Amino acid sequence: MTTRAPLATDALPSRWSTVAGAVFLLTALTSVLLTAFAWPSVRSSVHDVPVAVAGPATAAAQIRTALDQRLPGGFDITEVTETAAAEQLIRDRQVYGAIDVSSGTTRVIVASAASTAVAQTLQAIATGLGQADASGAPDAVRDLAALPADDPRGAGLAASALPLVMGGLLAAVLLTRLVHGAVRRVIGALAFAVTGGLAMVAILQFWLGSLSGSYPTNTGAVALTIAATSLTVLGLESLLGYAGIGIGAVVMMLIGTPLSGTATAPEMLPGWSGTLGQLLPPGAGGRLLRATAFFDGGGSSHAVIVLLTWTAFGAALCLVGGLRAHRATKTTAGLPMTDTPPVEAPSVSALSGKP
Repeated sequence: MTTRAPLATDALPSRWSTVAGAVFLLTALTSVLLTAFAWPSVRSSVHDVPVAVAGPATAAAQIRTALDQRLPGGFDITEVTETAAAEQLIRDRQVYGAIDVSSGTTRVIVASAASTAVAQTLQAIATGLGQADASGAPDAVRDLAALPADDPRGAGLAASALPLVMGGLLAAVLLTRLVHGAVRRVIGALAFAVTGGLAMVAILQFWLGSLSGSYPTNTGAVALTIAATSLTVLGLESLLGYAGIGIGAVVMMLIGTPLSGTATAPEMLPGWSGTLGQLLPPGAGGRLLRATAFFDGGGSSHAVIVLLTWTAFGAALCLVGGLRAHRATKTTAGLPMTDTPPVEAPSVSALSGKP
């Protein structure tokens, strides 16, 4: 009868201090995850949300005063005299909606594709204003940029933020494990950005019906977001090793995704978090996709600049890390690093003294 040789895993049980440390670490990580994703949602509110008021100066001033009384600090109001001017501000993504009193009655213009939360808030406040002055509800609520009929709540677009980030992170991890060479990794990340963009937009636009607009343009927006994420994480890994992947995951997933404002609006996030989120790829990518899908690219300049900057930054980090690895390989292999000629060994005849 043969006995089984002891395996390496049959070692003595870990110390209880190790178990306690693992439990503490898991608890801390779970708490960080909960805080990162729950805090922006729970603390979200309307503050400094840009809206327009269209109408004569006197009527617009009355609406401004009423809005400040009902929701102090809630809106950043732009006054215009005509309805057309307010509509153009909405199309250019400078405001989320407008209260139009140019005709003597209260009318509301919203853009649910920009933010369903802001559109609902604006409509509710306008209704309250109408009831307060005994004129009843607004005569009409017009949606200047409506969401698709197949996804009227914008759930698909809101849910796409996390898969976009996860796709970029997974691309960085797989390319690090499977592909050698900085240039090849950069090309691989860019190629995946294109194919991933084609696939994700096809699902969102043709299957789920969550997007409108041009399929190639939407694909470009998603591809640029994936490229910015994956190249940045790849670049950090090339300089810092696996710690770089961890840093990239924290920045993109734990900070960038909750602060992207994709589900509501950046202006509804607490404090400075919405502004920070728009400087990271998840937030800039979500804004760019909304612009291409529902506003013909209006208001996308800032998002494009942010994503291109992160993409270039990540590619530069990859190339710097590749050059450093190449030099380290040459040093390890013992290759000459200077132009000093090698010293020749003496011949046998010279050692023996014979000519």
